[in-house]
Amino acid sequence: MKQILTICLALLTGAATAQQRKAVFIIVDGISADVLETQPVPNLSSIIQSGSYLRAYVGGEKGGYTQTPTISAVGYNSVLTGTWVNKHNVWDNDIKDPNYHYWTIFRTFKSHFPQKKTAIYSSWEDNRTKLVGDRLEATGNLAIDIKADGFELDTVRFPHDRKKAYMERIDAHVADVAAKSLREHAPDLSWVYLEYTDDMGHMYGDSPEFIASIQKMDEKVGQIWKAVQYRQQRFKEEWLIVITTDHGRDENSGKHHGGQSFRERSGWIISNIKQPNTYAKISYPGVVDIMPTIARFLQLPLPQHVARESDGIALSGKISVAHPQVHHYNGTLDISWVSPDPGGNVKIWVATTNAYKTGGTDEYRLLAEVPAAQRHAVVNVKDLPSEFYKVVLEGKENTINRWWLKN
Repeated sequence: MKQILTICLALLTGAATAQQRKAVFIIVDGISADVLETQPVPNLSSIIQSGSYLRAYVGGEKGGYTQTPTISAVGYNSVLTGTWVNKHNVWDNDIKDPNYHYWTIFRTFKSHFPQKKTAIYSSWEDNRTKLVGDRLEATGNLAIDIKADGFELDTVRFPHDRKKAYMERIDAHVADVAAKSLREHAPDLSWVYLEYTDDMGHMYGDSPEFIASIQKMDEKVGQIWKAVQYRQQRFKEEWLIVITTDHGRDENSGKHHGGQSFRERSGWIISNIKQPNTYAKISYPGVVDIMPTIARFLQLPLPQHVARESDGIALSGKISVAHPQVHHYNGTLDISWVSPDPGGNVKIWVATTNAYKTGGTDEYRLLAEVPAAQRHAVVNVKDLPSEFYKVVLEGKENTINRWWLKN
């Protein structure tokens, strides 16, 4: 009886801990790492001192099948889904045809924790209605619980001017609403979006005006950080805060982005994660790593179909497989990977279709199982002749995928 009570108490304690975990991620628009690292940002610096700073890339694999435009909405969706543009299908800011078969962190979260609360605070209404797909049949009628957005459409409260000062006022309002909501309602998963920095980049490029916008952004992030600290201290909740950007800027003037230059692909990730894992320390992380990082913190298991399609790797905790490479020759697949935390086996699954893209199911075959520490395997696919292979490496701690295309 005593043993049973001990087990029950442990389960209840674990459940209580899980209920107290909350996460907020902030996307600030269009700030390359070189600019952020050379400017005084006291509030971001405070978060870094209690956590960590990582340089990160946007834009997928340059020259590869995941190459992704360094454009705002495209970058947001890579953060939301943990996938690059070849999957989520948001190619520009028009957001014409998002592929909702690739779930956002909000859909995964609500599917597993339907009783928990989500929130989006943003100038752009499209972030919620088109990218996340609030209340769309295509997203399973996902419903965001708390929303404050669309302020760029409110020309009465925020009359537009040529210098775009109204966007700074909108960002200030978004930050005020977000901080107040986090303090009072503490939604379990929140997204805050701030735009003004990108507007100043487009208008003035590398300039005093751009630097001033970054400093104003830092003040707004500070409001949100103080709200998080308030919840941590007053209610003993455990919070994850992640701040990132969606793209960098061009090398010549700082006014443009969208291409694949180093500076346009240059991003960063700030969080209160005190000790990023081995993968984060030895790699150049991507913004797609944010989704699985948030999921792991919230103790949110990724469904198999999400895990198999995710292009990201969590930045905390143990990681079994990373940086997979696949080559094809003479009816074989030569597969290699990095194993930051060797242990356990890696199952190698292979499919020759991409039916998932249109809502179907791919037929995976388990072709090998080898120790993760081996970091390499050659599998025979003579019985699976194809010009396309989708390879999934399922390790003890995480799952990652890599495609091989003939052309």
